Amino acid sequence: MTRVFAAADIGSNTAHLLVAATDGSLVMRIDNYNEWISLGETVATTGSIQKEQVQQLVSAVKEFRRIAKERQAVSLYVFGTEAMRSAGNRLQVLKKISSETGILVEIISPHQEAELSLAGVRLDTKHMGAEFLLEVGGGSAQIGRVKGQSLSEEESLPLGTGRLIAESGLRTPSSPLQLHAAENYIQSALEQSHIKPGGMAAVASGGVARGLWRALHPDGDKTLSMEEIEYMAWAAARLPIDRIITRFGVKTRRAGTMLAGALVYRALMRHFNFKEMIVSEFGIREGAVLKMATEEISGCPV
Repeated sequence: MTRVFAAADIGSNTAHLLVAATDGSLVMRIDNYNEWISLGETVATTGSIQKEQVQQLVSAVKEFRRIAKERQAVSLYVFGTEAMRSAGNRLQVLKKISSETGILVEIISPHQEAELSLAGVRLDTKHMGAEFLLEVGGGSAQIGRVKGQSLSEEESLPLGTGRLIAESGLRTPSSPLQLHAAENYIQSALEQSHIKPGGMAAVASGGVARGLWRALHPDGDKTLSMEEIEYMAWAAARLPIDRIITRFGVKTRRAGTMLAGALVYRALMRHFNFKEMIVSEFGIREGAVLKMATEEISGCPV
């Protein structure tokens, strides 16, 4: 039986809603809505979510509930990832969102985040033999070794684009000193990795990967090579934001993360010895919808 569910993640770059119909194995998107709220960079810099951002979140969740109700979703599940996990005032923020919207936001663990992402990416990559899952967000990077339908190993590293920008002072265009600082920060974070390299194929998920994919592959080809990622890092380091927007056809906010995203994915591919990666069109929200259908996750009534 096909039912309609709504799932929204409060990430480190965006708060993003998906309304979709599913029978528990396939997902058909009905509506998408997102607001760019740069929590990752702010939390990395100040340790907390700022007052104006809290109000943005309240407004976004209100809109999520309105859209979910309009689309006749069975329920709405809203969850927070790395920026919400790291924010010192997260409990106050959750309380304010709940009191003003009637929606309880769940802060999920890195393990839950990786499992939801894997469930989503399997929708379009399960026959491609991917042995690694890579997902770079605004606050962290989720990395996992795929075995069948689950992850045999996983880890979360402080390699989000917003965190990288905040910690290294990376700017677009960037100076050699800024690039050096960013690369040193990435290398230091990768030294925390306990997953050994090895595998033939990697699948990437999330907005950062899809932003790179859409910029480099307007033809829709799902496979990005190391050479293409290196080109993006080279170009984005030298071009001002307006040139990145026109050259690669990306929105203003996304243009500001292209350099950081390319640097992180380039380093991950080098570290784990991948010459290319497959970019999935699906991810954490689709995974949440699938698990709502199987009643592994329950949302709030709308």
